[in-house]
Amino acid sequence: MTARPKPYLGKSVSGKKADKRGEVIKRGPFSSLGRRIMAINLFSVIFLAGSLLYLDQFQSGLIEAKFQSLTTNGRMIAGALGEAALQEVSLDGQIQYLTLDSLPIKRVLRRLSIVTNTPALLFDRDGKLIADSRRLISAGRNIVYDELPPPEVKSPVRLFFEELYDTWEKFFPPNYDFPLYPTTPIPTSKDFEEIGTAINGETDSMTRQTRDGELVLSVSVPVQGFKHILGGLLLTENSGAINDAVRSAQVTTLIVFSVTLVITLLLSLFLARTIAAPIHILAEAADKVRRGIGRRVVVPDFSNRKDEIGDLSASFRAMTTALYDRMDAIEAFAADVAHELKNPLTSLGTAVQAFEQIKDDEKREKLRAVIASDVKRLDRLITDISAASRLDAELSRTEGEAVDMKVLVEGVVDIYQTTQMFSTITFDVVVPEEEAVVNGLPGRISQVLRNLVDNAVSFSPEKGHVRVVLMNFNDHVEVRVEDEGPGIPENKLEDIFNRFYTERPKSEDFGRHSGLGLSISRLIVDAHGGNITAQNSKNEQEEIQGAIFIVKLPK
Repeated sequence: MTARPKPYLGKSVSGKKADKRGEVIKRGPFSSLGRRIMAINLFSVIFLAGSLLYLDQFQSGLIEAKFQSLTTNGRMIAGALGEAALQEVSLDGQIQYLTLDSLPIKRVLRRLSIVTNTPALLFDRDGKLIADSRRLISAGRNIVYDELPPPEVKSPVRLFFEELYDTWEKFFPPNYDFPLYPTTPIPTSKDFEEIGTAINGETDSMTRQTRDGELVLSVSVPVQGFKHILGGLLLTENSGAINDAVRSAQVTTLIVFSVTLVITLLLSLFLARTIAAPIHILAEAADKVRRGIGRRVVVPDFSNRKDEIGDLSASFRAMTTALYDRMDAIEAFAADVAHELKNPLTSLGTAVQAFEQIKDDEKREKLRAVIASDVKRLDRLITDISAASRLDAELSRTEGEAVDMKVLVEGVVDIYQTTQMFSTITFDVVVPEEEAVVNGLPGRISQVLRNLVDNAVSFSPEKGHVRVVLMNFNDHVEVRVEDEGPGIPENKLEDIFNRFYTERPKSEDFGRHSGLGLSISRLIVDAHGGNITAQNSKNEQEEIQGAIFIVKLPK
């Protein structure tokens, strides 16, 4: 029996990875592969959500649109104020001194600021404040009011995310670097430098911030009459509407991100379990095979998945099956070797013991011959066993090459025709005209042919005939070795390929063959992907006329 390696019997540590000595690997609830899958999937979602939540471009676009709106409203209001100032022109066409400091102009400013819902400041050409739309009231001090729309009904989910967003904003408030908005009761052009630009005939804009950090946008527009600059109009707007729009967009993004994150997390967990769990199960089965737990460990079958995991499980199952078959073959071979060696050793021991006791020279000579025969038999057995044990390793690590079977068959037959030239046995070889090429080891294939021809010669009678036929087919090559010997018992056509099986002619010396020739031949042919069989040649009366060995090798 061959010694199997003992598994490492060290102390295992639960919940940790295997050490270099091969301890069983213990996994946590999330495997390394599962964590990587989730990390990669979540990274893209988080990166996208972070980019959307960082809405500087969105906020800048809203501010730019608000500036354009203020500029449009400012030009409309400035045009209306200029037209109102022209009402001071007399009927005879003489132009009086045009001014913006009049009650009609203040009324126009008030009405237009209400229509556009934009606070407005009006300055004269000297930069002095003339009117403030927020301080003008209607004639008769009537109270003007508008009904407020009903409050917006928000879902609990949105309210939750709005509170979450507000909490986040408290910890990370916006940090702007703009000049402070003036808080003087009666501002002048010195407080608003863009008014000076408007008085000079140009439109200007400015961004400021309050002490609370809220942005205030302002646009200055010149007020003209008869191509004369009469003053400057300043429209202001705080960023409340812009902040609300940004906040609404960010809250919506946060909701979509949260839903996407949950879905991505669930899909990642499903994908991780689909991939990592079967691999972990296969790894545990492989580890059990390595440690030798159980005579045969059944590897889980995932071939119904129809994917790479299924292919991996099928390969694992085939590998372990081949491994166990190889182990069984090694154990059987060891048992056969022990049995075959025991017979000549027993005979040798008996002969040596008798040799010491017998004094008759004639009998001692016979015992000496028996001892010499047993020694030769042991040497032959050990040589053949050594060759058979090395054969498997050689076949597994040697790469094949193109073998011309015509040349190989003709060469083997030629050797026997030369060595058997003084024998009464004749040889005949039949090969096709076209090439018959297979992929394999020429030396081992030649060994198969020599074993078969040697077997045919040993069973052939006097003046017998050995025939070797090579036939070429589309997908394989067939070699037939025929003799005219006694044939093979019908119930032994398969047994003759077993190790140490011998059924030799009575005329042959005992122990001349080890019974490994046909077994080695089958091993070589199987390693080349072919097969070897035996049958009897019969005449019309179903009488056995010899044995036929057939070797088929794929191209």
